Amino acid sequence: MKNRVSRGWQRFSAKLIRVFYADCSEPANSVVEFDGFIRPHAVPHNPLQLSESGFNGRDHIMEVEQASTVTNFTVPGPIGAIPVRLYEPQGRVKTGDLQSLVLYFHGGGFVSGGLDDADLQAQYIARHSRAVVLSVAYALAPAKPFPAAPEDAYAAACWAVKNAGMLHIDPRRIAVAGDDAGGNLAASLTMITRDRCAAPFAAQVLISPMLDPSMTLLGDAKRLKSDMTAEACALRYRQYLPQTMQRLHPYAAPLEASRLAGLPPAFIATAECDVLHTEAEKYAAALIRAGVHTQVARFAGLTHGALRTHIPLLKEIVEFLRRRFSATGSAPTNLAFQPS
Repeated sequence: MKNRVSRGWQRFSAKLIRVFYADCSEPANSVVEFDGFIRPHAVPHNPLQLSESGFNGRDHIMEVEQASTVTNFTVPGPIGAIPVRLYEPQGRVKTGDLQSLVLYFHGGGFVSGGLDDADLQAQYIARHSRAVVLSVAYALAPAKPFPAAPEDAYAAACWAVKNAGMLHIDPRRIAVAGDDAGGNLAASLTMITRDRCAAPFAAQVLISPMLDPSMTLLGDAKRLKSDMTAEACALRYRQYLPQTMQRLHPYAAPLEASRLAGLPPAFIATAECDVLHTEAEKYAAALIRAGVHTQVARFAGLTHGALRTHIPLLKEIVEFLRRRFSATGSAPTNLAFQPS
């Protein structure tokens, strides 16, 4: 592991609590060839589901008063209908100014989880940022391995833009967010939209993301007192990425991406007691080097499962989103379904 971590990165990670970096580059669109992005024999989606009991540390969840109108429905996807849950702030009037939208992707290690796992986060963001939140139940492995999940994420984003009028949202002010595997999908979705020549998102929020299928940067679970282990990560990656070469594709392994310029401003949150915090912070450093406005926060004493529902974190996310939505320009968007 030491061979992959430079001295500069060690100094960076040792003192890194929050880092800001202004946009400083004019990105050029890039294209990643990916023939047969969805295999024809892929199976349809599972119905709405709950997460495995205790998988994501629900004992740590603080209650948040419901202050949103919640609607469950499905949107069209490449291999079947995608279950989604829409959170609209209470008292919202669909006249006048358009609102922002946050696309949220739940955790579960690519193999489990569902809309209920993102409920507290979505409720909090909708209530306190006054943004509409669309939580997405993407395809799960092993029945539907990579690249089904990122394609679902892209389909949900395209649906939201196409239906911006019905949702009464401003398509220029859309952010993506996710925790655990959902953080991976949020990061990959920013690359997909860039590579397919769509307008960039206003922001990305990654919470304890799984970004490195090579697992070369994993911390020592025993020393960190982590609730996530190398064995658990390996099992999930094997199911999500059954082909070895898939582990090098940037849509599956954002940490392996060599082209990061042009991605949206990022907020990356890590937990001190999490084997994944080093890879997430290294990704933040790579974004900063690429000229991407990036903010990083490491939360002391928290585990992987506890971070996503940590109220101080959610407060920081809301403030970050408010700043980014306010800073978004007025350029038109062309996000739409495009062939892969």
